[in-house]
Amino acid sequence: MISIDAGTTGVRSFAVDESGSPLGFAYREFTQYFPQPGWVEHDAEEIWQAVLGTLTELTTSLDQPIAAIGITDQRETVVLWDKRTGVPRHKAIVWQDRRTAARCEQLESDGHLDLVRSTTGLVLDPYFSGSKFEWLLSEGGVENDEHLAFGTIDSWLVWKLTGGVHITDTTNASRTLLFDIRNMRWSDEMCALFNVPMSALPEVRPSSGRFGVTTADLPIPSGVPVSGIAGDQQAALFGQACFAPGQAKNTYGTGSFVLMNVGETCPAPVEGLLTTVAWTLDSGGDWKTTFAYEGAIFVTGAAIQWLRDGLQIIDDAAETGPLAESIDDTGGVVFVPALAGLGSPYWDARARGTIVGITRGTGRAELVRATVEAMAYQTRDVVDAMAKASGTGVRDLRVDGGASVMDFLLQFQADQLGVPVIRSKVAETTALGSAYLAGLAEGVWDSPADVTENWAADGEFTPTTDRARPDADYARWQRAVERSRDWELEG
Repeated sequence: MISIDAGTTGVRSFAVDESGSPLGFAYREFTQYFPQPGWVEHDAEEIWQAVLGTLTELTTSLDQPIAAIGITDQRETVVLWDKRTGVPRHKAIVWQDRRTAARCEQLESDGHLDLVRSTTGLVLDPYFSGSKFEWLLSEGGVENDEHLAFGTIDSWLVWKLTGGVHITDTTNASRTLLFDIRNMRWSDEMCALFNVPMSALPEVRPSSGRFGVTTADLPIPSGVPVSGIAGDQQAALFGQACFAPGQAKNTYGTGSFVLMNVGETCPAPVEGLLTTVAWTLDSGGDWKTTFAYEGAIFVTGAAIQWLRDGLQIIDDAAETGPLAESIDDTGGVVFVPALAGLGSPYWDARARGTIVGITRGTGRAELVRATVEAMAYQTRDVVDAMAKASGTGVRDLRVDGGASVMDFLLQFQADQLGVPVIRSKVAETTALGSAYLAGLAEGVWDSPADVTENWAADGEFTPTTDRARPDADYARWQRAVERSRDWELEG
């Protein structure tokens, strides 16, 4: 099984066998474009070239046939291309982009939030795809015609792999602000609200099922089925085997995303959280959808990247853990990494990054530790909101993603939450989840129970029984968050 994991900063192609054990991977970064403050763009063609490069590198090391391909992606990032040529008409607008903040605020002030919440499970925020699509047509210079194809990154890659199949799955569709998550279809009302032509949108199918087959001009054989698609966070929830309501996971990536399985009944909207499709499985033509609460944290790993590339106080992300552990505390420094606004549970597009508590004794170790601690504080913000919404707390938190290698972070996270934090043996659970979805469609695995049998822990971090210091630290974090909010004012 091969999974193509098209993330925010790079593409990883990842192979696993029937036991879920990794067989190899290849990775390539791609360029980040920042044309204006708050704007973030990617070159969709460069992403495709990164896919081709990683598939070429990976498949040369494999000695087994490829059963199927799964795709997982950065969800809300949007691509527009020409159906005739397959050429993008504009750079992709990334999920972190904030150019449509004013438009979302206007829609909310006009009274549309309740309809958006009840239909899509989301909030009016530039994070999601709908206002990005609208901007491309209204201000981006893209001509609206019958040849236009809209899509998230998954649909762009399926188009390229299959030679022109325009399709997506329910998890990615549920992140667009255009999808009715109760009726599992594109919403006429939402498309009209954002002035998006429904004819340009892809067909929506379950997350596990044959979407198409590969063409002959690829570094893999033709005819290989593309059979699994899920947004990256939903794929990680699946890969972490969180199949029972109340099970939760956090992925520490460019951002961090906490998802809790809430079962097969779509819950009512909850303040501060998103309601989203976790996955949809096709059972003999009957779609069975599992839903999730989600807390979207925009900047966690990206803050470490900023320490490296922006402030240049570290040379490599691997320095982060040792530096954070080299001191006992931050000396009172708190970093709120609202570099792209604040997501859950605040949803403040005008918040900006804030560092408070600096003294002459503050050095790079304090700033690095404050950055790591911010990952845990933001996760507690979300988990506390989920506990309030569900009426029950999580019994443990399964974690994955690049920063999960830091034992210091996971112990600090456990202390903040007051529950065990469990690291998956396979860190690439996002890629693993989409591989499982593809394999289920092609009969490699029979049911999600096989995924549960394959899942294993790498380490468990038990919280301290003394709540005084974690709670005092968290209270200081909350004070700092208030100072970061509503910073960028209109005019």
